[in-house]
Amino acid sequence: MDFLLNHGLTVLGQWVSIAELVGQLCALAVVFLAQRRTLWTWPVQVGATVLLFSVYLSAHLGGLASRQVAILAISVYGWWAWTRRRDPVYGVVVRKGSPVERLVLLGAFAAGTAAMAVVLDLLDASWAPWPDAAIFIGTLVAFAAQGLGLVEFWLVWLLVDAIGVPLQIASGLWFSAAVYLVFAVLVVHGWWSWNRTAKQVLADRVTAASS
Repeated sequence: MDFLLNHGLTVLGQWVSIAELVGQLCALAVVFLAQRRTLWTWPVQVGATVLLFSVYLSAHLGGLASRQVAILAISVYGWWAWTRRRDPVYGVVVRKGSPVERLVLLGAFAAGTAAMAVVLDLLDASWAPWPDAAIFIGTLVAFAAQGLGLVEFWLVWLLVDAIGVPLQIASGLWFSAAVYLVFAVLVVHGWWSWNRTAKQVLADRVTAASS
């Protein structure tokens, strides 16, 4: 891993390690694959987590590094969950979250961010504990909602991107910041695609029930 961290190339005038380049490209691929609700979303995510863990650890971003470990565990769950939630017509079944589920997602994000920021600050594990914590918790909430097939997970990703871009720039990770901007475009398209599919699934079920 030291080789991947200490060797790289210049992209848009900024030096980027091989680990950061490949890790972020894999992360971009995950968003692309998630739009299409394919099971390949999860193994590619595992590869991204391993590489980005080393990148963020070397940048002294404890929250971002720690979240890769949590993402790895959630990816295993998501992989398992999607194999059980497949439909012969729509693939992985997606739906809109209920009002209670949305409140749970919001509450988990707010409470988790506050708790994680305190921990990062006490351990001196990050120079920017609050945004670092928000990205950490937001990622966990997003992946958990993605594993459940909830359309709202895309909106959580938008929030994570909004926080992540300035933090990456301040950390000198310019390539990662640019990737986050691309993420935002893909996330908007992913939300539109999943929302359309969720409406169609619901409409078909209502039609089937009425007939």
